[in-house]
Amino acid sequence: MKSAVLRMADLEVGQALKTVYQRMEQGFLRRPPNSSKIPPRLVAVSKTKPVEMIISAYNNGQLHFGENYIQEIEAKGNHPDIVAQCENIKWHFIGNLQRNKINKLLNTPNLFMVESVNSIKLANSLDQSCSKYQSLVPLRVMVQINTSAEESKSGCHPNEVKDIVEFVINQCPNLKFCGLMTIGSFNHDLSKGPNPDFQIQLHHGG
Repeated sequence: MKSAVLRMADLEVGQALKTVYQRMEQGFLRRPPNSSKIPPRLVAVSKTKPVEMIISAYNNGQLHFGENYIQEIEAKGNHPDIVAQCENIKWHFIGNLQRNKINKLLNTPNLFMVESVNSIKLANSLDQSCSKYQSLVPLRVMVQINTSAEESKSGCHPNEVKDIVEFVINQCPNLKFCGLMTIGSFNHDLSKGPNPDFQIQLHHGG
C-alpha cells in the first residue's frame, strides 16, 4: 500500500514539474531577440516539504532545491535517504543568513549556492569559514538586494550593491560571485510593463 502511495506521489510531482518546465520554456521563447540566451534555472523551494517529496522531484529530473532555514537545509542535506538516493542534488540557501549559523550551513552536503549575501561583514565571515571546507571552495554566492524597499524582506540597499560585489570578487578568494538576487513586489500589474523592481539602475554608494 505504501509503495502505491509513493508511486502516485511520484506521478503527481512529475506532472507538476513537467507543467512548470513547459511554461518556463514558453516564456523563454517569448523573450525579445536581444535578451540573454542563457536558459533559466528552476530552483524548487522545498521548505517544509517532506524528504519523500524532494526525492520524488529529484527522480523526475529536478536537481536544484532552495531552503530558507538553516536547520532544515542541514537536516535534509544530511538525511540518509537523500544522501543515498540523490547523489547529484544541489542545495541553494535562499533565506536570511546569520553569521553565527554559517558553520551549520556549510555542514550541508552538496551545498551549491548561497543566494542571500547582503553585507560585507557576512561575505567576509562566509569566506573565512569556507576556507575550512575545501570541498565547498569556491562557494557560489549571490548578492541579495531589497529592490522593493519592503521591511518584511531581507537584502541590502541598492546603493550598497557595488561595494559588496567588489568586496566578494576582490577580497573573498573562497567565494565565487554568480549574480544578484531580488524578490521584488508581488502586486505589480504586468499589463503596465515590467516590474520596476527588476529594472533598477545600480549606483555606487560613494
